[in-house]
Amino acid sequence: MNDERLKTLLKGSAIWGFILLELVFFEVVGRTLSLSDNAFVDPDNMLLLLKQAAPLGIIAVGMTVVMINGNIDLSVGATYALAGIVMLDSMSWPMMEAMGAGAIPLAWGLALLTGCTLGLINGMIVWKTGVDAFIVTLGAMLGFRGLVFMYNGEQPTSHLDWTMVDIAEAGILGVQTPALVFLAVVLIVWLVMTRTVHGRNAYAIGDNREAAVNAGLRVGPHILINFVLIGFLAALSAVVFYSASGSVNPNDGMLFELWVITAVVLGGTKLTGGRGSVIGTLGGVLAIQLLRMGLGHIGAQTETVNLVIGTILIVVLFLDRQLNRKGAEELKI
Repeated sequence: MNDERLKTLLKGSAIWGFILLELVFFEVVGRTLSLSDNAFVDPDNMLLLLKQAAPLGIIAVGMTVVMINGNIDLSVGATYALAGIVMLDSMSWPMMEAMGAGAIPLAWGLALLTGCTLGLINGMIVWKTGVDAFIVTLGAMLGFRGLVFMYNGEQPTSHLDWTMVDIAEAGILGVQTPALVFLAVVLIVWLVMTRTVHGRNAYAIGDNREAAVNAGLRVGPHILINFVLIGFLAALSAVVFYSASGSVNPNDGMLFELWVITAVVLGGTKLTGGRGSVIGTLGGVLAIQLLRMGLGHIGAQTETVNLVIGTILIVVLFLDRQLNRKGAEELKI
């Protein structure tokens, strides 16, 4: 029992210990080598960290739920881009232009509806066909990206509305809208996963789907809801980001799925399902963004950032496997 408690403690606190290590390392290296005149651990830097982490972080929260459920969604990057295009393009429709600032909530709603619809398509196919979610969403990733290019060719979709920009860049006590939305999503989904029947069922289905079916859980509809959720959050991420930037490129969101899965796994969620934490994912997202910012702070190139994060992911997966190794008697069929 003591060993199990120690393992649980290590899994739950490891990502936060890693974040602390990052903060100390980049602050000390930056000061010691005089690579930057500014302190790394600075309130403004930490607020910027939250803001920059928000687009990936919002999607990562949804991916956590889907992965706990024993599935995965590789189409989130394309969903993100398509939702952003729908939002900005709709603002240029004659009807919407005539509404002025009143069209903004409607444009947001259309973007969120787009994300929910794409998530619904994925969930229905996984539920009704029984095809593995990896295969379904891999196809969806290609198909949805095709829709992105069909929508406006290879040209960016742009519409800068200053009222929308003001809302996106507003804040409370220095915490801007993207960070506020990110933290609100973390809190709400954490409550759902820890305080509701739906959350408990997600863990049960991810741990043993056959046992969940035998226990009378409605596995198909449950999976469907979670795919709609991640579609909604991918679109919400697009709303948060593109409301401020006002321009979507067709290639936006590419490789988002890899960054998101990396953050979720770093946060302690099992790729095979049945275990994970939204709070852990928050730590994983912040850890990745800290690496990006920290390596930039000490003058590292982009390829170095990718190499470091890829190496860390491999190490984390290895450690996760070691912590979850089963005895030979448990592996017998």
